[in-house]
Amino acid sequence: MVKLTFYGGVNEIDGNKILLEDKGTKIFLDFGQSFTFGTEFFTSWLQPRGLNGLGDYFEFNLLPKLSGLYSKEMLASTNLTYAEPEIDCVFLSHAHFDHITHIQFLDPEIPVCMGVGTKLFMESMEETGFFADYGQHTCNKFRTGHKIKIGDLTVEPIAVDHSIPAAYGFIIHTSEGNVVYTGDLRRHGPRKDLTENFIQKATEAEPAALICEGTRMAEHETHQNYSEPQVKAISDKTVKATDKAVFTMHASRDIDRFKTFYEVAKNNNRKMVITPKTAYLLTKLLDDEHLPVPDPLKDDCLKVYYKKKKSGRYDEKDYFLWERKFMDKMVDCSYVRKNQRKLIMDLDFFQFGELIDIKPEPGSEFIHSMSEPFSEEDIEDQVMHNWLDHFKLHFHQVHASGHMSKEQLVEMVKEIQPKKAFAVHTENQGLFKTYCFNMQIIEAEKEYPI
Repeated sequence: MVKLTFYGGVNEIDGNKILLEDKGTKIFLDFGQSFTFGTEFFTSWLQPRGLNGLGDYFEFNLLPKLSGLYSKEMLASTNLTYAEPEIDCVFLSHAHFDHITHIQFLDPEIPVCMGVGTKLFMESMEETGFFADYGQHTCNKFRTGHKIKIGDLTVEPIAVDHSIPAAYGFIIHTSEGNVVYTGDLRRHGPRKDLTENFIQKATEAEPAALICEGTRMAEHETHQNYSEPQVKAISDKTVKATDKAVFTMHASRDIDRFKTFYEVAKNNNRKMVITPKTAYLLTKLLDDEHLPVPDPLKDDCLKVYYKKKKSGRYDEKDYFLWERKFMDKMVDCSYVRKNQRKLIMDLDFFQFGELIDIKPEPGSEFIHSMSEPFSEEDIEDQVMHNWLDHFKLHFHQVHASGHMSKEQLVEMVKEIQPKKAFAVHTENQGLFKTYCFNMQIIEAEKEYPI
């Protein structure tokens, strides 16, 4: 019997952990952390104790207590006895933390399969101190066209378009038919052709089951629904209309959005100011010929912003080794203050203190190119607006989602025509039944035979 067990991503928009079993073979599809993970018991500085391994996590049932899954080190402070690995492989769809973070707890003998680009993103996060340590696993890298044989299963990765490059969906060939897993995907991004190819392949597979993400499956959606070209056009218009500084905020690994603002900067004869972490990530991605990005060490349009550290003098010794390689492209608050009318500057939330030293001219522009807050009680959003109001910056909300709209999701499920469909990565599983009424939609909770 082929069986699916859902340990995460159920009635929540994240944290996918999906176990697929076929005869004697067991694989996980993603092994991530949800955005609300442990918030009933942990907050701010009160976090699970690292020295206690999985002890704190098991105390509150935050991770599945499965034999043959976790490392000896992580089980040392628990009552779950270590066993040799019983999981044959973990397949990662993309490098967002809600799909990858918890592989750090797994037995290092369990191999992890991921896209070539996903590996580069994960290495960059680890090497730049992104609070990331994914453990020492055997890493098998794939691209579209590869077929990975794992015991009784064959897994076929197919690239899709998402808000991070190197995202994949999977067709898993089992003894009782094909299982399709979408991962996270969209139909309105700059590489929508990848998603269309995946949908075509999934349809041709005549799946016995479809595991479908449903992030934006909601009765009413109030957020803006722009495409990436629209984000570019609106941002370009905003920059053209001002002779003052332009600041942008976007997800650090959204390379499509970086390229959008990079092109807007070039179109308007401005330099783009990025962080050392972004510069480092770009140099990593240069190793993948399928992910074309500018070289921050050679591109005249790019400058790298450095904060003052220990000495307050921008001394090379104050910076990590990985940061030092970009110091020839270094600019500081003084440079930005003097040249702000000629710049577009990436400014994440943790850099807002730099505005005090930059002293932007009142009426400068701030393009917020991330998802809107889920509620009016979002404290971080309110703090951001307090800063923007203080410095009299004009706020613009311009974002293209990494996920399909409700209408696109329904259209995709109807195109693929699975015998069964499981909704994950959504708070509204029931709406799939409402809008895909001619399908066998199963609300994922625990175990299901295919």
